[in-house]
Amino acid sequence: MIPGSDTKWYNLSDNETLTELASGSQGLSQEEATRRLAECGPNELQAAKKISPWIIFLGQFKNLLIAILLVAVVLSAVLGEWVDASVIFIIIVFAAGLGFIQEYRAEQSLEALKKMAAPTATVLRDGKQLEIPARDIVPGDLFFIQTGDRIPA
Repeated sequence: MIPGSDTKWYNLSDNETLTELASGSQGLSQEEATRRLAECGPNELQAAKKISPWIIFLGQFKNLLIAILLVAVVLSAVLGEWVDASVIFIIIVFAAGLGFIQEYRAEQSLEALKKMAAPTATVLRDGKQLEIPARDIVPGDLFFIQTGDRIPA
């Protein structure tokens, strides 16, 4: 009943869209919305498994350039070039630290974006306007948007 992703929504008229979504001008019934919520899941970003900062830091050493520099540190140390080995090691620590900071901040930004998602939405169900959590919107819901609202889907 829920259409596939190959539908070209921008080509459909209002009535064709409602027909494709098995909805109507009165919106979905509460029972149908509940069924679709169980079928499709909540309208929210899928939370990826939270990554530990240590995992992010250790992941910086998977970089090919860092691996080459680590080999250079080992070779310099074996040859007795302790100053060279120390300088290269410091470069590795700075490069890994910079990569860690960038990746950690990106993770924090994604968390902040998720929190900024619209918390509620006004939908038409059984011909009545209801304010519901945005996570409960399902395909086929008709929702109302006013100036300044965040898009809840």
